[in-house]
Amino acid sequence: MTDYPPLPSDIHFSAIAPELVLAVTAMVVLLLGVPLRYRSYTPLVVLSLLGIALSAALSVAFWGQPRVAFASTVLSDAFAQVARLILLGVAALGVLMAEPYLYERRIAFPEYFALLLFSTAGGMVMAATQNLMVLFIGLEILSIAMYVMAGLVRTEQGSEEASLKYFLLGAFASGFLLYGIALIYGASGTTNLNDLMPALFTPAPEKKLLLYAGLALLLVGLGFKAALVPFHMWTPDVYEGAPTTAAAFMASAAKTAAFAAFIRVAVAFQPASELWLPLMSIIAILTMTIGNLLALSQTNLKRMLAYSSIAHAGYLLVGVIAISNFASARAGISAVLYYLIAYALMTMGSFAVASLMAREGKESNLIDDLSGLGERSPHAAAMMTVFMLSLAGIPVTAGFLGKFFLFNAALQQGAVGLLLAIVLAVNSVISAFYYLRLIVVMYFRPAELPVLPRPGFGLQVAIALCMVGSLVFGLYPLGWDQAQQAADGVVRLVQTVRR
Repeated sequence: MTDYPPLPSDIHFSAIAPELVLAVTAMVVLLLGVPLRYRSYTPLVVLSLLGIALSAALSVAFWGQPRVAFASTVLSDAFAQVARLILLGVAALGVLMAEPYLYERRIAFPEYFALLLFSTAGGMVMAATQNLMVLFIGLEILSIAMYVMAGLVRTEQGSEEASLKYFLLGAFASGFLLYGIALIYGASGTTNLNDLMPALFTPAPEKKLLLYAGLALLLVGLGFKAALVPFHMWTPDVYEGAPTTAAAFMASAAKTAAFAAFIRVAVAFQPASELWLPLMSIIAILTMTIGNLLALSQTNLKRMLAYSSIAHAGYLLVGVIAISNFASARAGISAVLYYLIAYALMTMGSFAVASLMAREGKESNLIDDLSGLGERSPHAAAMMTVFMLSLAGIPVTAGFLGKFFLFNAALQQGAVGLLLAIVLAVNSVISAFYYLRLIVVMYFRPAELPVLPRPGFGLQVAIALCMVGSLVFGLYPLGWDQAQQAADGVVRLVQTVRR
């Protein structure tokens, strides 16, 4: 009988228990969905929600119990738990939205639910990683499922084009990311984020050059996933061609995972902040401004929301940049986490209302198709109004509090932060124009289309949850204490690594 060596002492499956539960649930959903291709997907919805609920329960249960596992490649701390809960919330909303939409669009692909769960698990891996190779694995799990989801409307050329464009550009971005990891490994001899410190202070110029080149390529890969300028060009075409519920999930989940990874990388490279601070500040300014300016001229609702999501990525980057300064790092990280919650609620809600336009296998995506919505469907119009006001950052909405926290973090950074705060404020004013224009269309334009059909139960629940959340998180900073606790852990890690 062969004697096997004992397992390493740092293998703690509890550190990745939420991801394991979600992956197992996805596999079960995939198998059970085969005979349901042309039937009701309610069993898959229920099973998916149970898996998400169990995964969330495990995340909450392990709160306050940070674990470093698997040769220090996974760090299951408070930051990871908050990011996981945001991603699981997005997944739950995506599952609730999906069944009525898939039925109306006649999309006979029960695999949609498994793909959504797999993609969420990949994003959760990205949030808990402390190793660049694990980051890459999580990114690929997140992305590959999204590539397929974007092309599920096989009868429409736009959907197949969106999937192909997303796949090709995503593959290039992944190549840049992997090449950046290779350069970082060549310069430092490690892919562990906590062990990069000696290489940052090496006197050898060739090693510094490799390290900084690797960091630049990492920025390309993560910038593509977060839709930062100039890596944003795929976003409007993919969102327009993809199924509306898939676009909602991509807009929220991909950003949450990408910015969680951004924070992890920014923490590791904080001692070299004088190098990346100017570049990231320029990218943040360009992303906010270009996203909002291009959104002004859109006539397609999904393309407008796509450019809006680009602008919001610029807002979030302001919080990441705050990590460059110890004084503002805590405020910046907690602001990013809170804004991700607000962004997920208002974005998922906006796309959910847009999905109501689907009927008889087709959907209307033009902004003018919302004309008279206040008369045709008063409840849908009222909820869409809340989401637009929240996206614009109007007080008593979650978007306002989120922007307030980001603004506060920027002001703590000094001169660069003041500039970013001014640009953020100006862009918020610009964005109000196209958000308020949509409200005008809904209430002050004559109705041109018939009354909307009554939405499915799951879609009603998803929209209601998003609307209530957008108001509750705007009236009371629910979760702000947890976001600050998560930020405290990351800041302590920065200080430990710096020493």
